[in-house]
Amino acid sequence: MRRTLALVLVLAISCAKSAPSPGVGALSPAQWPAEERDRYLGMVQNTPRNSAGMAVGRNGAVTVAYGGFAARAGLEALKQGGNAIDAALTTALTQITLTAGAPISYFGILSLVYYDAKTGEVATMNAAWNTIKGEAAPLTIPGGIDLSDDRRLGTVPSGRTALVGGFMKGVEAAHRRFGHLPFARLFEPAIYVAEQGMPVTKGLASQIKMRAADLARLPETKAVFTKPDGSFYQEGDLLRQPALARTLRAVATQGADYMYRGLWAKKLVAAVVADGGKMTLEDLADYEVIWGRPIIGPVGDYEIYTAGAPNYGGVGMIEAQRLAFAAGLAKDGHWSQSGTALRKAVNITNAWMLGLIPDDYRRQQYPGLEFSDSARLTQDHARKLWSEIANGVRPFKWVEEGPKHSDDVVVIDREGNMAAITQSINCVYWGKTAINIDGISIGDPASFQQAQIAQVARGARLPDPTETGLLFKSGKPVVAFASMGAGLHQRTFQALLNVAVFGMTVDQAVDAPDFFLPSLSPKAGGYLVMLPKGRFPQATLDGLGVRYEEVDQASARFGGEGVWVAISRDPSSGELRAASHNRSNGAAVAY
Repeated sequence: MRRTLALVLVLAISCAKSAPSPGVGALSPAQWPAEERDRYLGMVQNTPRNSAGMAVGRNGAVTVAYGGFAARAGLEALKQGGNAIDAALTTALTQITLTAGAPISYFGILSLVYYDAKTGEVATMNAAWNTIKGEAAPLTIPGGIDLSDDRRLGTVPSGRTALVGGFMKGVEAAHRRFGHLPFARLFEPAIYVAEQGMPVTKGLASQIKMRAADLARLPETKAVFTKPDGSFYQEGDLLRQPALARTLRAVATQGADYMYRGLWAKKLVAAVVADGGKMTLEDLADYEVIWGRPIIGPVGDYEIYTAGAPNYGGVGMIEAQRLAFAAGLAKDGHWSQSGTALRKAVNITNAWMLGLIPDDYRRQQYPGLEFSDSARLTQDHARKLWSEIANGVRPFKWVEEGPKHSDDVVVIDREGNMAAITQSINCVYWGKTAINIDGISIGDPASFQQAQIAQVARGARLPDPTETGLLFKSGKPVVAFASMGAGLHQRTFQALLNVAVFGMTVDQAVDAPDFFLPSLSPKAGGYLVMLPKGRFPQATLDGLGVRYEEVDQASARFGGEGVWVAISRDPSSGELRAASHNRSNGAAVAY
């Protein structure tokens, strides 16, 4: 018996010694060609694109909205034997480290649509916000948006603005169901960047400057973003995140429970409560992801596969495509060349807001029209609704939902598995509270979602607005896509029509002129159509018939911009074509 125990102990020690530590294994950028590693971490990360990134391959492809270095990390996962989910999760994990947790967070939210080539099945996963069980009066949660501030930052720091994020639970659940590589491998690129450091990009430096007062509020947060002399990091400085590296190593080896039941969870609850919040360990321990089957709707000769409830973005996406058919939008030509088509398209995408207003008001404005999810997926509903909104959505009080920041990942591997992910911190850069627990940022998403929180049970899942999915044609998946940004609905609507109706490739669909989320201007007395500067012919704008405003690239993120990335796969040849965003430091890579 003693000899057996001794042998087991020796084997255990041997295995422990041979098992690579997360961050230094085969996926680590330390193993990449030095020139390539430095180029992606330096030039690619710090160079905004003016056109879609595009890559072609047959063995695998990755694209992202932001963070070209993260896309390269995902490609390495494919090259090292990982499948689409391994690569997508590796990419998503790396993206957060590259942003220092500003627009996305390891305690944020995640939405996934996955195609399993072996079974032919499509699975959806929701890892969005859970509300706090002890929050009995959500309408009194401090916060909101200060419209006197050009940057629209949250106004009041409060622990009550924190919600329970599912990102890391989602990563673990997706890997457990579909992953091939060891779980710890997925963390290697993120840990490498956190330990070895990264040059602070112009964008990150701007975000730090914009949030300096908030980032200095708490000692632990200030320590992350200031140098030994007490000054904040600036563009070009090397930013290391050692506390984050330690946390990621703990999750890589202990699993997501480290954040939802372990030491990290206890630190989080203590920090939130110290700021007046009501979060408990029970709120964290009870969090579970929600798996589902897709809802399906038409776009041209294609079919959209996307997530249903508690995701409401998928319903809005299908409803909009049915409205386009009811409006005869394609007959007017592309909206970049026709003022009539542009006005129709803007009115169609503006209708998504009808899903957010109270039922009694909606019934009053649209008597006889049903707005259940099942009804909104039908062509009959679209026909009736279009007859009401053809000349513009009926007026109702505009309630701005608040700015959100996110990121996208899309991957297709050599077997044809497809993964599409949207992740978000769901608030403005780190949030007003700027709480940081061992390197992980905790946002303030409840600061502008009080009404939505009040409509769900305590501790329940908040509805998710993301629009992530797949396009099928003739029964085969041909495109995987993901979207983000305040104007994600507008951008997804346009990109899908560009591909499915106007016959564009995915990169052409990204580069085509696009309109943003309309803006309500008290000064102008109504809605303004928001457009990127210089992309639409003057004749088209003259034919629009309503007020518009053009914004430059630097203002796009705060001007209602939407982001859409995608990869197409030719079902006959297996050729992959990946496209990234055209106004970012994203990248599309393939081999």
